[in-house]
Amino acid sequence: MTIEQPRVILADDAVLIREGVVQLLRAGGCEVLAALEDADGVRPALASFEHVDALVLDIRMPPTHSDEGLALLEQLRADGVQTGVLLLSMYASPTLALRALSAGGATGYLLKDRIRDGGALVDAVRTVSRGGTVVDPEVVAMMLRASSATSRLDALSTREREVLGLMAEGRSNTGIANQLHLAVKTVDSHVEHLLTKLGLEARADEHRRVQAVLELLRARGI
Repeated sequence: MTIEQPRVILADDAVLIREGVVQLLRAGGCEVLAALEDADGVRPALASFEHVDALVLDIRMPPTHSDEGLALLEQLRADGVQTGVLLLSMYASPTLALRALSAGGATGYLLKDRIRDGGALVDAVRTVSRGGTVVDPEVVAMMLRASSATSRLDALSTREREVLGLMAEGRSNTGIANQLHLAVKTVDSHVEHLLTKLGLEARADEHRRVQAVLELLRARGI
């Protein structure tokens, strides 16, 4: 599914970041429906529009500046809301990324430093809008560098690890093929092999790519 002009609700208490993100999203072809300063206004805004493709939420917002955005994601998923959610964070935290993806649904975790690149921000919004997942490349690199003697990831080849890392960043098989200068059919084969090695058999009720990314996060001592 391709969403040409994602309809987005944004919540971030830092006015400069909020205004900057709005400008980047609009420049990238997104329609910003609302730009809010805290998590409390997100549900009313979500209910007031006929269709919303994605929420972009700061993880830490008033009143406690701890995990308001992440907690809202978990509440929305518990209520059955499957709108794509992209979380913005100041810190590269595999723990927070794991918690976010474990909430289920189309979810992304992106560092605020990354939003200096408007293209990366918009790509992440488009990915969650169409039902995919995104983990910041810095978090993915941290996980792939970490050592784990008992991880099922140890069964993967070097190329399969590269493919898994790019999957975690939200890239499609075509995007992975372009990045690694491989044929799409070759990437298809690598993906199928790594999913099999991770014991992720095809099931109707779960997304194996998401489960593979969760395996990556869980396996590295989190």
